[in-house]
Amino acid sequence: MNARVPNAALNSAQVLQSVTQAWDRDIVSQLSDYIAIPAKSPAFDAEWAQHGHIDTVVQRAADWVLTQQVAGLTLEIVRLPGRTPVLFFEVAATRASHSQSETVLMYGHLDKQPEFSGWRSDLGPWTPKYEDGKLYGRGGADDGYAVYASIAAIQALKAQGATHPRIVGLIETCEESGSADLLPYVDALRTRMGNVGLVMCLDSGAGNYDQLWLTTSLRGMASGVLKVEVLSEGVHSGDASGVVPSSFRIMRQVLDRLEDSATGRLLPASFHVEVPPERLAQARATAALLGDELYQRFPWAHHDCGGATLVTLPMTQDPLQALLQRTWVPTLSVTGAEGLPAFKDAGNVLRPSTAFKLSLRLPPLVDAGQAVQELKALLEDNAPYQARVTFHAEGSANGWNAPDTASWFEQALNTASQAHFGAPCGYIGQGGTIPLMNMLSRGFPKAQMMVCGVLGPKSNAHGPNEFLHVPYAKKLTAAVAQVMAAMPA
Repeated sequence: MNARVPNAALNSAQVLQSVTQAWDRDIVSQLSDYIAIPAKSPAFDAEWAQHGHIDTVVQRAADWVLTQQVAGLTLEIVRLPGRTPVLFFEVAATRASHSQSETVLMYGHLDKQPEFSGWRSDLGPWTPKYEDGKLYGRGGADDGYAVYASIAAIQALKAQGATHPRIVGLIETCEESGSADLLPYVDALRTRMGNVGLVMCLDSGAGNYDQLWLTTSLRGMASGVLKVEVLSEGVHSGDASGVVPSSFRIMRQVLDRLEDSATGRLLPASFHVEVPPERLAQARATAALLGDELYQRFPWAHHDCGGATLVTLPMTQDPLQALLQRTWVPTLSVTGAEGLPAFKDAGNVLRPSTAFKLSLRLPPLVDAGQAVQELKALLEDNAPYQARVTFHAEGSANGWNAPDTASWFEQALNTASQAHFGAPCGYIGQGGTIPLMNMLSRGFPKAQMMVCGVLGPKSNAHGPNEFLHVPYAKKLTAAVAQVMAAMPA
């Protein structure tokens, strides 16, 4: 190893070269093997423990980390009874003042979303394919790469002899299920985490692939199953329709209490908040930078209409409004349904029930638990025709708004972004949810939060054709290393 050098003299080109070699030599191959394993999160695989896929990806990641022989690193797979495992590693500080310095916490997860449909004919969720710098398959970008990139970033610093603070890594396996198992691990490992001054969460998105992006807010989430029951069994539609109310029509009526179907606006005032002035200013700057890409990035459906090709229109074509609506506005999505037979099985039968799985994204400052209670009362009370309407909550998580940015952190972000992308750091809110961030903000209120990731345009996390943009991941890894080295002693 090189002699210790001042971090101000860190060679950015060498950092990028080091992480690029790690990605090309090892990480892409490791992630390809990871993609091939259907390590679905417990919410989508109730028998995850018996299937063993989550244990497999955790063990493989642990084995790889140990083979890197990172100086000063210790690693443990921690298992609490009845919970998904976590991978926890520690890397000793190399600074003279390490006993007083703050700790860097690196976060990621290894569990995955389910398969989904619509994959390109030559792609699939568990069949990795590397093409034109993109690694296709479920979970590589969300978020299997995180542990590998974290270690590559640490090794890049050590290769130059640059000093670094104490570093710990927490890689969970329940994030896609709302991180239901995480808080007990945070409590169990709190003393081992130490005095966390910088959190590096590598599970977020990017506005483009041309610069480093810092996530400044995350929406919260509330989910559950809304069910409408009108009969104990199906009956002939010709005999019963007109007398027996349709469970689907009642479902529509009940949802109209929650959402204006003409505009998509959620009706409860308590689900809305004022956007903080700093976030609004950042949104204006980002909207000016990204423009139409904020809505053009999605795979809109095309269809023929009298010889003309029409494209589905977004809810707004104003870039600022598009950005705010996916970050600071509540929305409703129906992500699943039961009681609706496939076409081939759909006879002339009035169905006894209809059930929808609802997913609500909530603004960062809305209390998700309170929103669930209000949602249940809103949907269940005074059901039309005295039908049986039930809402079974399946989970909730508060959103997150980043703390004020310290001057050293802002400078480090811009320096790293300029060094590796030739552009300043961008600031963007994300519509997704990372429950850990609120836990860490409460537990370490003075810590800076570097929430970033590789989920840029068309990467399509959770959907078909999900990919990891490898050239961007390399530069992001290098930027992570530089920001870590810039943390004050």
